[in-house]
Amino acid sequence: MVILGRTYADGSEDDYKAVNALQALYKITPLSAWGKPYTPVTPPVNPSPGFSMTDKPQSVILAMGTEGYFNLLAKLMASAAPAPATDAPILASMAKIGIEPGKPFEMSKLDPVVQQALKDIPQTALKKIEANKENLGGIVNGWSVTKGLGTYGPADYMKRAVVAAFGWPANQERDAVYPNTEKDSAGQKLSGANKYTLTFPRDATPPVNGFWSFTMYMIDQGWWFVPNPLNRFTVSMRDNPKFNADGSLTLYFQNESPGAEKEANWLPAPKGDFVLMLRMYWPKETTPSIIDGSWKVPHVVKVN
Repeated sequence: MVILGRTYADGSEDDYKAVNALQALYKITPLSAWGKPYTPVTPPVNPSPGFSMTDKPQSVILAMGTEGYFNLLAKLMASAAPAPATDAPILASMAKIGIEPGKPFEMSKLDPVVQQALKDIPQTALKKIEANKENLGGIVNGWSVTKGLGTYGPADYMKRAVVAAFGWPANQERDAVYPNTEKDSAGQKLSGANKYTLTFPRDATPPVNGFWSFTMYMIDQGWWFVPNPLNRFTVSMRDNPKFNADGSLTLYFQNESPGAEKEANWLPAPKGDFVLMLRMYWPKETTPSIIDGSWKVPHVVKVN
């Protein structure tokens, strides 16, 4: 398992200092050591694991090739704990082509036809994972609203793979819901070559008990934050956005500034394709709610 702590900061240096001080107090203790003196021991980290620890993960994986990736997989499968019984069928299938925990995977020992079929598996698998993003939830106003993240059945391998590739780890929906979209209201791909707006009607901003924010990612064998002159990677209420005269709220998603008076409402876009994500922390479960579908994210509208 993994625990990911998120602590809200208002973006100011003073608040970052307060947050960092709070983070310094976080600790996790084995139950067997609770109430006793306990000093955590940092496990050793191999400084030269044989692959880059700074390049994009997808690029590193693709560069391994089929043999390199499956060799690493087989090694890691044998390093921690036995697989659960529910994984027996997939393990048996993998063993048919020589992928077994703790054993080297050697392409040269396979039938030439099988070798040819496996040759481009890294690229083929990534494309299949990408194609399954929208299967994690329904499409509402062009937004993919994923359901059931963080909770998996015994053989939800594709669901796990999609989460690992584009949003690892994942919260359960009662903690956070992350609608995302790559298309505007006309069904066209979002691109920094265009300008877009999204408008919440009066009193209809995302219904959450925590907070909400928009983030944007470049699409390049994964999703990556967009470098920009403002060094801004989210837009939310902490940016003190300006509401319209009628009480509605319009946000701007584009490459160039919409003007100094609108920059508090602006999330800079790359020049190419991008994906937009709304993060809703602790979404309300009573109407209006994104969980039961009584609240919907508005369309992203192209304005040029």
